[in-house]
Amino acid sequence: MILTADPSSSYRAYASEIDQAIQSVLASGWYILGDNVAEFEREFAGWCGSAFGIGVASGTDSICLALRALGAGPGKEVITVSHTAVATVAAIEAVGATPVLADVDADTYTMDAESAKALVSEQTCAIMPVHLYGHPADMKALGELSRINGIALVEDCAQAHGAMLDGNRVGSFGDVGCFSLYPTKNLGAIGDGGIVVSAAPELAEALKLIRQYGWDTPQHSIRPGVCSRLDEIQAAILRVKLKHLDDEIRRRQEIAGIYDAAFAKLDIKCPLVRENAEHAYHLYVVQLAARDAVKVALAERGVVAGIHYPIPVHAQPTYIGRVRSASMTVTEQIQSRILSLPLYPQMSETDVDTVIDAVRTCVN
Repeated sequence: MILTADPSSSYRAYASEIDQAIQSVLASGWYILGDNVAEFEREFAGWCGSAFGIGVASGTDSICLALRALGAGPGKEVITVSHTAVATVAAIEAVGATPVLADVDADTYTMDAESAKALVSEQTCAIMPVHLYGHPADMKALGELSRINGIALVEDCAQAHGAMLDGNRVGSFGDVGCFSLYPTKNLGAIGDGGIVVSAAPELAEALKLIRQYGWDTPQHSIRPGVCSRLDEIQAAILRVKLKHLDDEIRRRQEIAGIYDAAFAKLDIKCPLVRENAEHAYHLYVVQLAARDAVKVALAERGVVAGIHYPIPVHAQPTYIGRVRSASMTVTEQIQSRILSLPLYPQMSETDVDTVIDAVRTCVN
């Protein structure tokens, strides 16, 4: 069985290094906000091309804390997309702000800048594009929209560790970049985790306070805060995996290139990459007719494909009629056509060939 993603394969690839890192933490007796967290924050921020990193408990929390630090809350609106994981929108509501949903670009599945522009209001405090599937959003246009309107730019980078635009990694364009470290991500922990990166020292300091009860010193709260800490064991694991991340992304890109060539003559729309962009291929998402039937046929041949995402946020039961949104022309057109094919760095050549043969059989 070839899965859409296989986080256990990442552990197996570096098991001896990871086991040693875990044992080192266990022996140290320091399990929360210690040296591993501090070093991982520094290393990951540098890898992204940013100055500061703040480890938190999850990718959702990375957005929540970033929005809190930027002053989002009741009476404020945050523009994001409907074609995303519900977590993106849930994080906005968790801080008391109101999500406003834009449509996506038909080729990259990321925020359409013109759609977002039409949604800006006096209550808008932030724009939050999602670098979906590993493709960077149009940060030039969205950055200009943010600048002209004097509103914050928050990058949801949960699926895009290593994606690049004009030679710069995502997370380095906005006021803050928010990353999930969930096990299936390009850089995944063995459990939950998240990190926020920023070039602004004042935002970094605010985030450090917010993640631990607003403490500037132990038991001394100088602002409202929460408990959202990346633990030492996860940080130690992530430091091991970060050393291998560039190689893993190159392998993702290699497999994507093989798929592109193999499917070129099939009635499939393969991922498109914007000029001057570098796709990190967290997911390899195609469009095709009879998607559901193809998904079932692939499973019968041992290939497990996924759908990211089958229901856009504005059509989820709890959000229907409750959120302001743009016309969702593209978002609604693609929902019955998108399919995520297996792609992860530890796939063997045999695995890749099996996926290709199954797709060719099921689509033709």
